[in-house]
Amino acid sequence: MSLNCGIVGLPNVGKSTLFSALTSAPAEAANYPFCTINPNIGVVDVPDLRLKKITGFIKPQKTIPTNVEFVDIAGLVKGASKGEGLGNQFLGNIRQVGAIIHVVRCFEDDNIVHVEGSVNPIRDIEIIELELAYADLETVQKRISTMGRLIRSSDKKVSDAAKFAEPILNKLVAGLDQGIPARTILTDEDEIESVYDLHLITLKKQIYCCNVDENSIGVINPFVEQVKAHAEKNGSEVVTICGKLESEIASLDSQEEKTEFLESLGLMESGLDQLIQKAYHLLDLRTYFTAGEKEVRAWTFGNGFTAPQTAGVIHTDFEKGFIKAEVYHCNDLFEFGSEQKIKDAGKLRIEGKEYIVKDGDVMHFRFNV
Repeated sequence: MSLNCGIVGLPNVGKSTLFSALTSAPAEAANYPFCTINPNIGVVDVPDLRLKKITGFIKPQKTIPTNVEFVDIAGLVKGASKGEGLGNQFLGNIRQVGAIIHVVRCFEDDNIVHVEGSVNPIRDIEIIELELAYADLETVQKRISTMGRLIRSSDKKVSDAAKFAEPILNKLVAGLDQGIPARTILTDEDEIESVYDLHLITLKKQIYCCNVDENSIGVINPFVEQVKAHAEKNGSEVVTICGKLESEIASLDSQEEKTEFLESLGLMESGLDQLIQKAYHLLDLRTYFTAGEKEVRAWTFGNGFTAPQTAGVIHTDFEKGFIKAEVYHCNDLFEFGSEQKIKDAGKLRIEGKEYIVKDGDVMHFRFNV
């Protein structure tokens, strides 16, 4: 279960500014390419209004949110797949993440150098996506070079797997050579599974993050509209943020100050909160809660997890010794006001090993080790 998103894009589009605002920790940022050589890694709390609402009913001593990891990867340039601009190192970093946040510059500023000399978001997107496709093409071609030996293997399982994978690999070569991402080429789950071990970059889900200036808050930005149209064609989501503004919000001391600042701009939530939530779900992650007087805590689990697997998120002993789980949904707490009233209403359930946990469940595990 991958728990991290990689932040990618051309140099000087605002990746490190975005990372700093996300993590409220300084990332190296400067007005020249490749100022971020090694990837910065930050763990970010996932904003969840349900967690705060639960604490209003349970009154815990401590509240602990769940989190997701972001990796700030240095700017890629044209030719990165051939090693330009330390490209091989940066592409290797991208392969390690679960999903991609592609930051696109959607603002004009003569004081900030653009590596391509002008602001053109679609051109910038195509540069990055072509380099990622070419990097995947090289990976696939290397695998194809070994297929003959695998097909001739005396191990029938290995041979059958290779025979199944060979036409899929050839299909990938034809598409990647044209700059088409693997996520568009492969839609069948069995096909995707057959090449999973290649860790193809363009098979990862992605979000386009449009970085705009302060003058674009609340108005239509033509650059953003171009990105939205492009994203619609390939099934990606778009989030719009103002990196400079988000940095100012992140620097405020209290949540009250941040809320007041957002309200002064006519905003319900920051662009970063939207981005974190979308990234969390892009990784196919969900949240359940444990709630008691000592603490109310949010826990991350993978979509489709059973009750024992979800218990294992807390500790492996919980999964090994799982007996059953007491479960209700947080919406039941919001409706009835207390766990006792939830029980009285017959909404508290006892679930066994086959139960598929739902996003927003509140759980108490019974186990024996």
